[in-house]
Amino acid sequence: MTGYTPELRELIKKVEATRPQRVERARKGEHFPALTMEERKQWLNKYHPDFKSEERSKVRVGPNKDAVFPDEVRVLLESRSRLDPSGIDLSKADYSTDVLVIGAGGAGTAAALTAEQAGCKVLVATKLRHGDANTVMAEGGIQGADQEGDSPYYHYLDVMGGGHFTNQPDLASALTHDAPLILYWLESLGVLFDKLPDGRMKVRHGGGTCRKRMHSAGDMTGAEIMRVLMDEARNRTEGIKVLEFSPAVELLTDKSGHVVGAVLYNLETKEYYIIRAKAVIMATGGFGRLHIQGFATTNHYGATADGIVMAYRAGVELQDLESTQYHPTGVVYPEQNVGLLITEKVRGLGAQLTNVDGSEFCFPLEPRDVESSCIIRECLDSGKAVTTPTGRVGVWLDSPMIDMLHGEGTVRKELPAKHIQFKRYDIDISKFPMIVYPTLHYQNGGLKINEWGETAVPGLYSAGEVSGGVHGKNRLMGNSLLDVLVFGRRSAMRAVEYAKGLKGDLVPTLNHVKAFHEELKKAGIMDEACVGPMLIPDYSPDHVKKRQWGVATLRE
Repeated sequence: MTGYTPELRELIKKVEATRPQRVERARKGEHFPALTMEERKQWLNKYHPDFKSEERSKVRVGPNKDAVFPDEVRVLLESRSRLDPSGIDLSKADYSTDVLVIGAGGAGTAAALTAEQAGCKVLVATKLRHGDANTVMAEGGIQGADQEGDSPYYHYLDVMGGGHFTNQPDLASALTHDAPLILYWLESLGVLFDKLPDGRMKVRHGGGTCRKRMHSAGDMTGAEIMRVLMDEARNRTEGIKVLEFSPAVELLTDKSGHVVGAVLYNLETKEYYIIRAKAVIMATGGFGRLHIQGFATTNHYGATADGIVMAYRAGVELQDLESTQYHPTGVVYPEQNVGLLITEKVRGLGAQLTNVDGSEFCFPLEPRDVESSCIIRECLDSGKAVTTPTGRVGVWLDSPMIDMLHGEGTVRKELPAKHIQFKRYDIDISKFPMIVYPTLHYQNGGLKINEWGETAVPGLYSAGEVSGGVHGKNRLMGNSLLDVLVFGRRSAMRAVEYAKGLKGDLVPTLNHVKAFHEELKKAGIMDEACVGPMLIPDYSPDHVKKRQWGVATLRE
């Protein structure tokens, strides 16, 4: 019995018919040929959403004026503040701290732990609950060159090549050279990585890697890392205070433009709180819930670009924000799972992508943007797509190959979360393939920083997905979990130095917001500007919105 419709079960027979031959070739190490560099460029230009000129426009205000970004991003960058800068008394703070961390995912929690250990008082403000972040949704693993025959040198080359050499070299260098130290740190805190019987780390390939350096904890690596980091932070109550359901809505700056705190908004009580801080670390994550070009997303509910909106008003330049990562394998069936990430580890274990005829059409471990382009091409141009009952298109991800290649029970052991998530809908992925299509997964660009997470605005630091430059225009698997930890720790180290060296009273203002509003007025767009940051996405259908008279102001 399976949750697939009779029509889809008939199509699965075509995949099953070609499976024995494909498994035999895989056992011999024979794979569908990888694309040449010229072919990669050609397919990206033709099929990847980043290369579409429509649904993009120039930003009319701010540090990146005239840059072309996706419309969803541009609208938020041109938004007006939720606050009236002239109507708020900033003379009295509700909280004062050495370091304010905005965001409580992997980057924010790593930053908080590092700052507290260095002797600073830390306040963490988060939109939802502590740990509600894309970090817990990262599945396949974390990269780090800690095996024989590998080194940060090779890891660096993979990162740069995967980003088409558009990465900021100093950031890529910091990422890869800190990686072994991060793995050691995580183990010392208690993260339970997958290991071989002799106790050595179990490592696998990821797309675009020349060595096996993917460390995992089943297919719940991010959740395992977040579990340990959160537990550690919550046990340091003397130095770390966490405010949940309290997103930041605006930064505070002094008369020199240095960041000296933030204004928080309590989602439950609707109160605003003034926070004074000697240094602020922005760790708000990405923008998946903007659904760039209408794509489904793997991102958590709060991923609405808040950090880039606030920092942009304060004068921070953005980079690579025109580039969005679409994960090649997002679920399109069953409907309840649409957008759900299917980790690259599935393909690393040997599962192949096939079209409706059961034929391979691409090398399964191309870099993510290339792999996504291959799938989009197969669905749109080749006429070989699998169509779901609701009209979505995709291709087969032949997961039953994994048990055939590695032994019965491998799928359940290596991919326990995915096995359970599909069993809920009566689909056993160890026996039946999945239907997948690219899904919006990662904000490649973000705030411009240096290798220590410093922005150009004194007092403001950045870590994790809200930052740009680390991955260039394409991120490889396993480098996001590494990114949040490397730059979470690095930004905290530098923020601590800055905070300890700061002298004099912090006198907060919203002058930068006043100046930004004036810029909106000069550009003639103040009246049409929406309110930002967005905070919570609104999924109400139009017929419901028409009757929501009492909450109209919340959707301005």
